[in-house]
Amino acid sequence: METVVRTLATASQRGGEVRVFCCEGAEAHGELPVQTLPHGRKIRLEALNLALAAYRPDLIEVHQQAIQATWIAARNPRAATILYRHNALKTSDNPIHRWRYRARYQKVAGVVFVSESERRLFLKDFPGLDHHAHAVPNPINAELWRGDVEDRDKLIAFAGRAMPEKGVDLLCAALPDVLDRHPEWHAVLMLNDWEYHDYWAQQHVAPLERYGDRVQILRSAPLGQVRDVIKRAAIALTPSTWAEPLGLTALEAHAAGAALISSGRGGLREASGSHALYVEDLTAPNLTTAMERLINNPEERLALARGAQAYVFETHVPGPRAAQLDALRAQLVHAKRVAQAGGR
Repeated sequence: METVVRTLATASQRGGEVRVFCCEGAEAHGELPVQTLPHGRKIRLEALNLALAAYRPDLIEVHQQAIQATWIAARNPRAATILYRHNALKTSDNPIHRWRYRARYQKVAGVVFVSESERRLFLKDFPGLDHHAHAVPNPINAELWRGDVEDRDKLIAFAGRAMPEKGVDLLCAALPDVLDRHPEWHAVLMLNDWEYHDYWAQQHVAPLERYGDRVQILRSAPLGQVRDVIKRAAIALTPSTWAEPLGLTALEAHAAGAALISSGRGGLREASGSHALYVEDLTAPNLTTAMERLINNPEERLALARGAQAYVFETHVPGPRAAQLDALRAQLVHAKRVAQAGGR
């Protein structure tokens, strides 16, 4: 989330001053002007309220925190306050709760989602708020991930949280047949948040231990190590079983030059377009079949990787996404001014 904020703010051409308010302890500020706030909810909100009153912004962008966004909007009526969500918003089957959530979301000038998929899910839960919901897909600093499409190791890579929603169990079940048929191929599974999911994940990775150093399990690896592996891998997978908000891992794999096998769930299709091998019926045998296809057809694998890398560098880089967000911000500020002027 912080990376997205920095990337979009740095690429923005809108002009005007930008200031980031964040909690103490956040160190990776980049070159943005930052004002830190004390820890502790009450004292933090009081400090934020005073800081915003002094700063008098035209637009306030609150990332992720829906209740905080409505609190800020109520205390800063002059500004257009946007709620920027990096995953789905809360809903409920209880009609009273749904009414309460709808009222909450209507108190901000707009809600921004990181994919059209997330926007559609929101409108399914809260029909009639089309004018209130917007989508700006997350960008990627693709140059940091650029790898040589032509020079790849015989390596299959996965990077994601060690949890069922990411399809870790399916991949672990799919790999043995592939590794048995192709002894020259290796695999690396980079499993984040291992400390939270180790009990579940260990039972699925344990059968892969028989392959020795042909299968590496990197637990909560740093981003730099993940990047180095993806830049070498010929094949990467995003076998998510849930609707991904966007699929930053897919963008990273494309930029790095790997051919991607994807479930296409949620925003993953927006991330990859036509440049991934999609597994519609997500099962371990079907993942095995997809990996076999790319291993046995190197020309297809190379064409897929080459097209995907070009697509990401054209579509998902910061410039176009920042311009899209700048236009939306300007639109919402203008609408706020018109409303304050009585619709004139």
